[in-house]
Amino acid sequence: MDTLVNYELQDGIATLTLNNGKANALSPAMLVALNEALDRSDSDRAAVVLTGREGMFSGGFDLAVMGAGGPPTRELVIGGFLLAERLLKFPRPVVIAAGGHALAMASFLLLCGDLRLGAEGAFKIGANEVAIGLTMPYAATEICRMRLAVTHFGRAVTNAEIFTPAAAVDAGFLDRVVPQEQLLAEARAAAAGLFKLNRAAFAATKLRARAPGLTALRAAIEADEAEFRKMFG
Repeated sequence: MDTLVNYELQDGIATLTLNNGKANALSPAMLVALNEALDRSDSDRAAVVLTGREGMFSGGFDLAVMGAGGPPTRELVIGGFLLAERLLKFPRPVVIAAGGHALAMASFLLLCGDLRLGAEGAFKIGANEVAIGLTMPYAATEICRMRLAVTHFGRAVTNAEIFTPAAAVDAGFLDRVVPQEQLLAEARAAAAGLFKLNRAAFAATKLRARAPGLTALRAAIEADEAEFRKMFG
């Protein structure tokens, strides 16, 4: 876990930093490491800041695994959406700080934060599945339906439009954009601010507010898994 996801706990805020090469690919090992880091955050009863590195939050799923097909592809995709579901339901604040590109599955994880900050710069944020010939998974569609602006849902999901950080605020992928050098400090301050709210009320209200979307997401994950089993076994 320390290699793929660096974990730093300070003042009740756990900073989880993706560390998997140039694209910060979401590989099977990365999903394990992220879940272990969330387990540790839960044990520490910490709020979470999830980030990548300057220039790259993540490019999405590991392309080598995705291209291989078969059960490993199914397990990776379903594992990614189960991680997204976990972030959406996490009982303490989750702030996501994208210091660069966030594409495909990474953009869906971005949507799962309680507050999403992006760095200023010529970065790409969005879902390119349709552009590369993939039908958008049911689960991805439901995450986008839950969190994106209605005016941008079709543009992002069906039209595969990719957004700059500033445009991603209008679309709903981000809440605000800040200078790169301020990103992590702003994210930690935001997490600390959310952590000052009544914690039981925050956790319960998060689940209540997202209940319809979470119900739809659970059904969508099951539909994706059934479809993948037909394709790959």
